[in-house]
Amino acid sequence: MNDLNLLFRKRIGISQNEVITYQNLDMVLEKTTKSIPFENLCIIENRTKEITKENITSKILEHNEGGLCYELNSILYLFLSENGFSPSLVRGVIYNQMNQQWSETGNTHVVNLITHNGQVYLVDTGFGGFLPLKPVPLSGETVASSNGKFKVDHVESEHGDYMMYMKLNRKEEDWKIGYAFNSKVEIQNITELNEVQRIIIEHPESAFNKKPLITKLTDKGNITLTDTSFTEWVDSSLNKEIINEKRFNEIRNEYFNL
Repeated sequence: MNDLNLLFRKRIGISQNEVITYQNLDMVLEKTTKSIPFENLCIIENRTKEITKENITSKILEHNEGGLCYELNSILYLFLSENGFSPSLVRGVIYNQMNQQWSETGNTHVVNLITHNGQVYLVDTGFGGFLPLKPVPLSGETVASSNGKFKVDHVESEHGDYMMYMKLNRKEEDWKIGYAFNSKVEIQNITELNEVQRIIIEHPESAFNKKPLITKLTDKGNITLTDTSFTEWVDSSLNKEIINEKRFNEIRNEYFNL
């Protein structure tokens, strides 16, 4: 068993003897999203590195940091590849619910697709607090998890051929578009994601180059930290604390180990 495989298992708390199959992929996804935060500190602190297998292994698995979608789904892609899957990475465009429009950064969302028994599934660990926590079939079938309900429909658009919809627990009663993606154009090498990282760093409309954001799911909900607030969803209760820089650094360390 190679270093990446061992390190990933150690990071999320899976035995090195556990055989990873489609049947226990839910467990892998849930442990991953509760162990590795979605965060942009490298961008805010101006210490990004080139996207390579070595660099994201070092960042996420050796230095125990988190990352954005192109890092989180890349490390999952590499782990799944080491465990008998044949995943593919594809790009998509996020739908901004607040502005009711597609992201102006374009196709900078990155997700995994896997095939099991002839059915293709979406597997995403890089969408902040909006994660399915289970593989979602590209058949329109609804999948339910502790985080809500999710489905992927075949919808041809300028952004791709599928759309992911979500109905989050605690927040939404109606289906909302999460993102569109193109299943037909696979990323051949994760170094191609340096283009995505460059756009996220440089684009004036990027949501991740202006202020820090750290979030991850928990056993009872999720936690989100920005430079001005700390928000906790615990079951159906929302707690929000207005914070200063000192408190930001305390929470960053205590809750996210960053």
